[in-house]
Amino acid sequence: MAKIGIKVKVNGVERAAEVEPRLLLVHFLRENLRLTGTHIGCDTSHCGACTVVLDGKAVKSCTIFAVQADGREVLTVEGLEQDGKLHALQEGFFQEHGLQCGYCTPGMLMTGYAFLKSKSNSTEGPTESEIRHAISGNLCRCTGYVNIVKAYQHAAAKLREGGA
Repeated sequence: MAKIGIKVKVNGVERAAEVEPRLLLVHFLRENLRLTGTHIGCDTSHCGACTVVLDGKAVKSCTIFAVQADGREVLTVEGLEQDGKLHALQEGFFQEHGLQCGYCTPGMLMTGYAFLKSKSNSTEGPTESEIRHAISGNLCRCTGYVNIVKAYQHAAAKLREGGA
């Protein structure tokens, strides 16, 4: 099968590659770029472990071909931390014990990143109901979601205060 040249900005860095048209974005990130923080959970888009942010929107990278990301911008969990400082969501997951096994955590973080960005103009934090709706496409088999909700609330408060 003929390969197609793509250019994708990943975590702020322009990346170019030759890929097969059928290569999924999740495999491009993990295998071609060695960004293994994006997890493969179900290969059916049900679990959300592969969630990344594509042009500002949370998407499940197992449902998108790498060629569809050509000319676009992707943010993975590796891109959240900046200059040695954790993102408010990462800090929230640490402070509020929002993870156990950690398998779902990258997807939860990326979903949360896009969700909180969409709420950035709000003077009040998101409600528990809004957070639970936002994470409804991400499965966690360990936590029961209570501390994940608290982690999102922690991050929202920190972001409203001007934290990263």
